[in-house]
Amino acid sequence: MSTDADNARAALVALRTELAKAVVGQDAAVSGLLVALLCRGHVLIEGVPGVAKTLLVRTLAAALDLETARVQFTPDLMPGDVTGSLVYDAKKAEFSFREGPIFTNLLLADEINRTPPKTQSSLLEAMEERQVSVDGQAQMLPNPFMVIATQNPVEYEGTYPLPEAQLDRFLLKLTMPLPSRDDEVAIVSRHMAGFDPRDLDGAGVRRVASVDDLHAARKSVAQVQISEEIVTYAVDLCRATRESPTVQLGVSPRGATALMHAARAWSWLTGRDYVTPDDVKAIARPALRHRIELRPEAELEGATADGVVDHVLNTVPVPR
Repeated sequence: MSTDADNARAALVALRTELAKAVVGQDAAVSGLLVALLCRGHVLIEGVPGVAKTLLVRTLAAALDLETARVQFTPDLMPGDVTGSLVYDAKKAEFSFREGPIFTNLLLADEINRTPPKTQSSLLEAMEERQVSVDGQAQMLPNPFMVIATQNPVEYEGTYPLPEAQLDRFLLKLTMPLPSRDDEVAIVSRHMAGFDPRDLDGAGVRRVASVDDLHAARKSVAQVQISEEIVTYAVDLCRATRESPTVQLGVSPRGATALMHAARAWSWLTGRDYVTPDDVKAIARPALRHRIELRPEAELEGATADGVVDHVLNTVPVPR
């Protein structure tokens, strides 16, 4: 690979070290965010309150020198509160567009399932087309642009579950579990030593990568080779989810494409210029879990989407 590609990879890998200065014990979520950035994808993060979801996004933005905005999704939030709206200018006697918080690089959509479907759907065009349409005019979003949405896996009262069509727009669904005992001791000790999550400069977080590094990395990722056998393996995994007796709706062709994009980015991050079956396996859970809808009776019996993914990984023949 070229020197530019090596430099870009070194910069992206250095992000992990920077993020560890503020966020402890969430290596899988950190890696998932980097994969999504490389794929121009969006991420849904599931975790209980207090596991540093917001801090992770703010630290990523600081280490990449990107703009970030946070929107707390509530039942009374309107689409215009996210995308922006037309405002009448009395001096000019005309309407002008006032940008909403979506006009940023990293948008944290906090507790996205707390807002009604009308407002949830206001993100669809932005996520898919990288633009917002207002009064028939397309307003382009910044580049890079990424939606990082969060939801609480425990509390369902007063929430509006994301429809399948919108879930499918997220490249990855990451989980942020409660930390281990040792990690939790480290977190509390940091706070007792003066760590302030609102002061990332004080925590020593610095910019270690730039937008140019990200663009160079994306170009390099696109050159990673994928054999026909690997593509067939990914397709067979996704088709196997549709045939599972516990599944009501399996992974679509869009999901298979997302799995390939994510595996290619994962392979590049680990230093290879070709995708292996292990790369596909490593990213399969976050790439596929939110694209699987279980049968109600299977859920009552304790079946999970992760369990379905694990089953197909264990049963679908691996190419040699």
